[in-house]
Amino acid sequence: MTTESAHDDAGLPASALVGASDGIDPQALAAWRKAVAGVLAKSRRVEPAELGEEPERLLDTLTYDGITVAPLYTPGDSLPEHPLPGVAPFTRGRNPRPDVTVGWHVRTRVGRGVGADADAEKLNQAVLTDLENGVTSLWLALGGDDMAISALPKVLEGVYLDLAPVVLDAGADFAAAAQAFLDVVDASGEFESADVEASLGADPLTVLIRTGQDVMPAAVELAQQAVERPGLLRSLVVDGTVFHDAGASDAQELGASLAAGVEYLRALTDAGLEVAEALAQIDFRHAATDDQFQTIAKLRAGRRLWARVAEVVGAAAAGGARQHVVTSAAMMSQRDPWVNMLRTTVAAFGAGVGGADAVTVLPFDAALPDGAPGVSDAFAARIARNTQLLLLEESHLGRVVDPAGGSYYVEQLTDQVAETAWAFFQELEAAGGFRAALDKGLLDERIAVTRERRKDDIAHRRTALTGVNEFPNLDEDPVANPGTTGDTGALPVIRYAAAFERLRDRSDAHLAATGSRPTAFLATLGPIAEHNVRAGFITNLLASGGIAVVNPGPLDSADAVRAAFAAAESPVAVVCGTDKRYGADGSAAVAALREAGAGQVFVAGAKKGFADNEHQPDGFLGVGINAVTALTGLLETLGVK
Repeated sequence: MTTESAHDDAGLPASALVGASDGIDPQALAAWRKAVAGVLAKSRRVEPAELGEEPERLLDTLTYDGITVAPLYTPGDSLPEHPLPGVAPFTRGRNPRPDVTVGWHVRTRVGRGVGADADAEKLNQAVLTDLENGVTSLWLALGGDDMAISALPKVLEGVYLDLAPVVLDAGADFAAAAQAFLDVVDASGEFESADVEASLGADPLTVLIRTGQDVMPAAVELAQQAVERPGLLRSLVVDGTVFHDAGASDAQELGASLAAGVEYLRALTDAGLEVAEALAQIDFRHAATDDQFQTIAKLRAGRRLWARVAEVVGAAAAGGARQHVVTSAAMMSQRDPWVNMLRTTVAAFGAGVGGADAVTVLPFDAALPDGAPGVSDAFAARIARNTQLLLLEESHLGRVVDPAGGSYYVEQLTDQVAETAWAFFQELEAAGGFRAALDKGLLDERIAVTRERRKDDIAHRRTALTGVNEFPNLDEDPVANPGTTGDTGALPVIRYAAAFERLRDRSDAHLAATGSRPTAFLATLGPIAEHNVRAGFITNLLASGGIAVVNPGPLDSADAVRAAFAAAESPVAVVCGTDKRYGADGSAAVAALREAGAGQVFVAGAKKGFADNEHQPDGFLGVGINAVTALTGLLETLGVK
């Protein structure tokens, strides 16, 4: 219910609210609100009149940026139309005449984590295979744990660099990587240097965050070299994914990226570059999540914000931000990694519709250091590549420029994200700029607040992660090498699923050591029709922490409960039934379980259903509990180290 074409739960189409003259028909609006109140009153067990004059406000949701998303947008929410693509402030796109037969660049990442001794011949074959099968741009990870810089000539052998733009990513080694790449360009006789498009990938502020090294002078020198060379060469990249992976909201990612971009702009102009030249040297990299509308709005807002910076420094026409968008690493799960295919598909959709110049879809098993069991790197890369090709070649998303433009919801969200991001940027500037805000801990402090809010939502399962805290597959193969999450230091890398996955890792270790998983007994009171809902809820909840259940089926007496538990061999029991059944048999069931030797007894549901019972349980497992805390305690009780 977030677009103007949505239908409400009562079946009244939102289009019925649109009048021919003033935009909104008051009578239709009143009728729609009455229908909404009727539906909500039933679910809340109150009278419709108790919900107020605007019952739809109960359906509002709040983003991590404090932006209210309404259930319905109408012509009353319309905003002035933005200029066409290619015209400042570039909200609708950077390119005035995009090639709609191509859409965005399908950019694949090569060399990440393969090690300096990786076979350059095999990497070259992987690159050529990608290019022959739909990839149009390369993102090369070099140095450190990635492929060796010295391997670059071999890896790029047979690649027409005048057709496939290249992005380098070499951390603190960006100068050496850039020189190696330029040597390849100069040595080739297959194309003209002037036709080569590349980003040399210097990101000194990320290097500062990760290593503490100040390599800004080398980055400025590289930019000066790039300006003097033929070809479309950019030297600097603002990597917003660093902030996103640390837990930043969309507006925080944009605001921090803007502050970093301004830091680069100042350094380049102080070194003597013209403003327009300096602007042309800077690229932006952003994360795309499975919230498609937030992704669309973020990219549109990001272009608008950078255009405002360009306007302020006197080069408005040069303010078209180039955007490389990567599917979020933070949203990727190690558990049930196949679900990541769905997450990355929605993220890629949002990136394309949002106007990204290039999109990288991470392989579905990217969160697993050794990849998914039984899955080859080639298969994972093929799925990532084809995700974009389906969107481009079969769904034709690239054939429409700014397809979300004009949507009341998207336009409003774009404005609100832009305003919130600008406010965050101003806060960082007021602190002395990006470096000063980083040194003072302000940047990490602000992002940490959002990170903790998100962690709390996930822990309480207000935010569902399919396959992790909802609908987990307890029978999937254990993760052989789960790796670690960078959860220490400034701007850490935190995956959303990490807390639940640590619980699953403990369960896997217990299984390996003992031959069985930790198990809880379900005291299922009454017939299946009565206890099935809560038994299913508890089974799902416990599985998200790696705990299996013993479900004996309908139990109609305390004796039956006692006998079933005795055969279960578990110190933990959970009573499952209706509130009415709890009133009749709950107390006796708890007593029977304690008599049978249960170390801890819990009840599925809220305390109100058990309020008057003589024998009280040790706790209640219902909707809204902190599942991570509860499951951690249960694992301790079950003897899981």
